[in-house]
Amino acid sequence: MASGDFCSSGEGMEILQQVCSKQLPPCNLSEEDLLQNPHFSKLLLSLSQHMDESGLSLTLAKEQAQAWKEVRLHKTTWLRSEILQRVIQELLVDYYVKTQDRNLTSEDKKDFVWMRARLLLEVEEQLKKKCFTLLCYHNPSSDSDTETLKAAKVWNLAEVLVGEKQQCQDAKTQQKEQMVLLEKKSATYSQVLLRCLALLQRLLQDHRLKTQSELDRINAQYLEVKCSAMILKLRMEELKILSDTYTDEKVEVHRLIRDRLEGAIHLQQQDMEKSRQVLNTYEVLGEEFDRLVKEYTQLKQATENKRWALQEFNKACR
Repeated sequence: MASGDFCSSGEGMEILQQVCSKQLPPCNLSEEDLLQNPHFSKLLLSLSQHMDESGLSLTLAKEQAQAWKEVRLHKTTWLRSEILQRVIQELLVDYYVKTQDRNLTSEDKKDFVWMRARLLLEVEEQLKKKCFTLLCYHNPSSDSDTETLKAAKVWNLAEVLVGEKQQCQDAKTQQKEQMVLLEKKSATYSQVLLRCLALLQRLLQDHRLKTQSELDRINAQYLEVKCSAMILKLRMEELKILSDTYTDEKVEVHRLIRDRLEGAIHLQQQDMEKSRQVLNTYEVLGEEFDRLVKEYTQLKQATENKRWALQEFNKACR
């Protein structure tokens, strides 16, 4: 079957979707993308035949499974040795605590021999207590059971824990699949939403062309009134901010500063008028006239600067 025919079939498309969602989760490809790129779809199918669900090659997956099996075996052996060592260490510590306040006699040394003979029984007893403790932690209701019933439950505890662990792993796998499905649906939803928005925009444009002019005029008036209301609201907020910022004392100080600036401007204008009269009087003078022109220019510049400062101050006081 050709790649294009295979991709166009429902079964082939379903297989491609499974490959993209499970074996190649980063490839978030839609059905349309797969149909438009048949050779790429064929490549994905070829790759899927040499990969497992985790994305590893079949050879690496087999080697990884064997490695994990050996790791679990070594881990089990190590745990057994570690448990026995800790139990024996606890027994020795208990014995040391009991005998540390007295000197060892020959009878105590015979206790060492007795301890060595009963070591196996003591270890079994300690392991049984620890198993019962683990059982009660896992199932608190077992605390009131008889020792025989506890032993029966402990016998099946490992199988129960393995089952619960498998359930957790299955739940994680299902959650991962649900997340991939959610991402896929989110992408599809986004595409559908964009299409709906484009369709809605086109419908709005068509409806706008068919809308009566009176309705347009009413909408325009409404928007104008709403805009005016927003402008007034912004103005009110601005005035509120100004009223919160500038207290009566600050306004009074600004008023005094403005009066002083206005007085200075008035004096400067008088000086400028006098300078203008002097210029008119001594216009025919040579170098003296140039000096007066420079003086007049400096006075005029100072007047403009103070006028600008007054304007800025008035803006700030509004």
